[in-house]
Amino acid sequence: MTKWAVELAEHDIGYQPRTVIKAQALADFLAEGASLSVTESSSLPEEARQEEPWVLFVDGVSSKEGSGAGLLLTSPTGEELTYALRFDFPASNNEAEYEALLTGLRIAHQMSITAIRVRSDSQLVVCQVRGEYEVKEDVMKEYLAKVRKAIKLFDIFEIERVPRSQNKRADALSKQASSSFVHLSKEVLVEVVKQKSIGQIQVLTIDSPATWMTPLVNFLSSGALPVNKIEARRLQLRAAKYAYVGRILYRRSYLSPWLKCITPEEGDYIFREVHEGLYAAHVGSRVLAKKCLLLGYYCPSVFRDAAAFVQKCRACQVHAPLRHQPTREIVPIHSPWPFAQWEIDLLGPFPRAPGRYEHLVVAIDYFTK
Repeated sequence: MTKWAVELAEHDIGYQPRTVIKAQALADFLAEGASLSVTESSSLPEEARQEEPWVLFVDGVSSKEGSGAGLLLTSPTGEELTYALRFDFPASNNEAEYEALLTGLRIAHQMSITAIRVRSDSQLVVCQVRGEYEVKEDVMKEYLAKVRKAIKLFDIFEIERVPRSQNKRADALSKQASSSFVHLSKEVLVEVVKQKSIGQIQVLTIDSPATWMTPLVNFLSSGALPVNKIEARRLQLRAAKYAYVGRILYRRSYLSPWLKCITPEEGDYIFREVHEGLYAAHVGSRVLAKKCLLLGYYCPSVFRDAAAFVQKCRACQVHAPLRHQPTREIVPIHSPWPFAQWEIDLLGPFPRAPGRYEHLVVAIDYFTK
């Protein structure tokens, strides 16, 4: 709150107590509902609710200085996104065209676009994707297989060849990226592609074991609940503090950003980076857990895991301050002073070690009598 007050102090903002809004909310609701008609509230047919496609202009170029690609993605409402790609591998003109198309489809899929219309000035790529041209080279066959696999991710896909005059902006981006992308405008996103889209080793995904997030993810994504009613009710109450967005589980917070939920394996990596990383301080367990929470990560057992991690740190154990406190509480014993006093008064001073035990026996015999 203090930070926000300092940030807002430069603006002339006045604060007033909020009045009761119950009556005003009801009036606004009636005013908005009175203007709705039956036809407006009814659901639209499927054809009318069909999403308008995005338009993607792609172009690739290869030269002696290098190869690159340019992308221009236009939304149905008119917003434009420009991308410049520079390839760190040698590629021909046709390969650059295919790389530009694949990268554009990948970006569109990451933006959750389901309908797209591609515009390219490469007659070879357009006709091969449509199936009008026969593919003879093995490299082109691999690129075509990749494109057809990417097309299945979209509900609506169209590709059309346009003259080079209608694809000037994407062509300019590809030429600038292939030569030097240092002088590009900051509004243009530049991505350096390290390797080709084809010839990569396919790795099979392994299902991760169940963690503490699995019940929450299943409930928030599909509404699945445990069979036990008590566990189901407990899960519903816990789920109110979480949100599942983009296949990532977040924990809600009132005064700070949402915390990303992590597994114990990810937490061990974060502990190691914070505790022993570049700016390592080898702090205690509570400070280590607080730092992880401030970085935006959450795990229910973060304090317990941080304590176990610090206990296993060899540097913390070696350089820790030595404790001189005894391991157990000191139990006092009865003072032997009365025996010593009696021996000094009656028998005189103690002799040396050989006769010391004789006086002790005499004293014990006297008290027993």
